[in-house]
Amino acid sequence: MSIEIPAGLTELLQGYTVEVLRQRPPDLVDFAVRYFTRLRDAAAGGAAAKAAPGRGVVFDGEPMQTESNGDEDEEDDDSDFEPPPPSRFNRRVSVCAETINPDEEEDDSEPRVVHPKTDEQRCRLQEACKDILLFKTLDQEQFSEVLDAMFELRVQPDEHVIDQGDDGDNFYVIERGVYDIVVQRDSVGCCVGHYDNKGSFGELALMYNTPRAATIIAKQEGALWGLDRATFRRLIVKNNAKKRRMYETFIESVPLLKTLELSERMKIVDVLGVKSFQDGERIIMQGDQADCFYIVESGEVKIMMKSKTKSDLQDNVEVEITRCPRGQYFGELALVTNKPRAASAYAIGYVKCLVIDIQAFERLLGSCKEIMKRNIAHYEEQLVALFGSSMDLRD
Repeated sequence: MSIEIPAGLTELLQGYTVEVLRQRPPDLVDFAVRYFTRLRDAAAGGAAAKAAPGRGVVFDGEPMQTESNGDEDEEDDDSDFEPPPPSRFNRRVSVCAETINPDEEEDDSEPRVVHPKTDEQRCRLQEACKDILLFKTLDQEQFSEVLDAMFELRVQPDEHVIDQGDDGDNFYVIERGVYDIVVQRDSVGCCVGHYDNKGSFGELALMYNTPRAATIIAKQEGALWGLDRATFRRLIVKNNAKKRRMYETFIESVPLLKTLELSERMKIVDVLGVKSFQDGERIIMQGDQADCFYIVESGEVKIMMKSKTKSDLQDNVEVEITRCPRGQYFGELALVTNKPRAASAYAIGYVKCLVIDIQAFERLLGSCKEIMKRNIAHYEEQLVALFGSSMDLRD
């Protein structure tokens, strides 16, 4: 039996979920009552709401998303793909009510936003974007299209790059400069953090159709790269939505991740990378520094370790420790112990792995570390059986 989802339900629940994650209320039921009461009261003042389309309700001092009904000028805005002006003084407003349907196919015949760049600019842009997590989920063609669409923006000391409460227009990647993150609390601006010559900001308003949650102020002369809202949503948001559909069932089947909440698992899907390996190809090498860990999506991976005996080391002999089939993970020990790789991993046949880098690991998988640490004892038991002596992987 098929059940039809009522129109607007997804956006309504998404808005509530975003606010719960942002404010982390102690009583979810009381928070829900106040949240939906505010929405109802806002809907009752329909004339006022229409006068400021796309604006969310202010809830306990923080902007809150309202139900999405589409943006009346969305079709015109997304069809011409004119490059946005690289300035914060001429920005599109009232975009927070728009929606995007990930199931709609792209019309590749439409012209894309392209800001011409010199070779020197392109090199600087690629360097600034190389560690941006949101871009790591894109394939090479999509990433190239993002780079084409980005524009350079120079900022001066004390310049406001974005202001809390404004509608989202661009996503920003930092090339250089220091930027304060300021949030208004009880009409007083509080600095809650800063960016120091790296990082990115501005994605939340574009991903979740909410007003800007903070003000970003340049502390010194700096340089940013901006990506317009239309390109960001067409490539980043749509790509993440498709990836969530593709991997949500698989992620639920991974034993390690079952300890996480659904929202946490979906955040992991958002930062997943994908790598493929041919039969016999080495995936990680014993002794290397760790920068990520892997979950086997398809195929099988063989874990190999060099013996501690002198003769074996001279002969470069590796002994098979274990194998990781679909759904199992490897490469996590170096992240847990902060030591070099304790073993090597090789593909058996064609292998496809999901990859989580060290930044996402620290931020999203903290609650899984205890499980990973318990597995160290299991690995050590296998080493005793193979080599006849204990090898403490924590050392």
